[in-house]
Amino acid sequence: MDLQTKFWDADINELELGYVLGENKAYNCLVCGELFDSDEIFQVGDKFVTAKRMMEIHIQMEHGSMFEHLIGLHKNYTSLSDNQREVLVRMHKGYSDKEIAVDLGITESTIRNYRFKFKEKEKQAKAFLAIMGTLNVKEDNTKAIVSQMITPHKGATQLDERYNITEQDVKKAISAHMDENGGLKSFPSKEKKKIILLREIAKNFKAGKSYNEKEINRVLKRIYDDYALIRRYLIQYGFLDRKNDGSGYWVK
Repeated sequence: MDLQTKFWDADINELELGYVLGENKAYNCLVCGELFDSDEIFQVGDKFVTAKRMMEIHIQMEHGSMFEHLIGLHKNYTSLSDNQREVLVRMHKGYSDKEIAVDLGITESTIRNYRFKFKEKEKQAKAFLAIMGTLNVKEDNTKAIVSQMITPHKGATQLDERYNITEQDVKKAISAHMDENGGLKSFPSKEKKKIILLREIAKNFKAGKSYNEKEINRVLKRIYDDYALIRRYLIQYGFLDRKNDGSGYWVK
């Protein structure tokens, strides 16, 4: 199971924690995929900690907090406006309504209205999860179809019919356009197939690691002659992000 699917298959508590205990008896980071074997003890400074504690330290040191990661997800997933996100960030920091109002240049009554809307969003989310839960229990065929769908990557800039991708679609596209070594035999014109192949290519880059342009090109040259085209599409479709001057690239 790839990292994106693992992230979205996690339950609410696991998403809040930022990790899952996998079948391999290792704690898996949902942000970058880092693993810590539950049978091992890890040294941090002059102390020795369990794998679970090591994962908590890893998330804090490498990712700040799961709040920061989750609040940074595209609005397609959070349904939050930019203003709502700014208010939530300050609530998380422990600001009072008055402090938030002063900081954002709005009234306290507006902040109270935000709090009300957030509670309503929470109720809507719970109701929808319950609806989907009963649907999956009663409709075996629907559940089977949903399980075959590929989870869109977190950096997807626009979710539409292009992302209605099944496991069978992936197998066909890879068979038609990639060789056994992961190189591209051809780059398709159809958007859905592009997304499938870019998704496969993006697996060559590690989440949480920063690459310079030469390192990116070195990897892509092994995959396709027109590596600049692939690099551009990886950024355009939200698989990679980069600094404005092109000095740094990373998995989005």
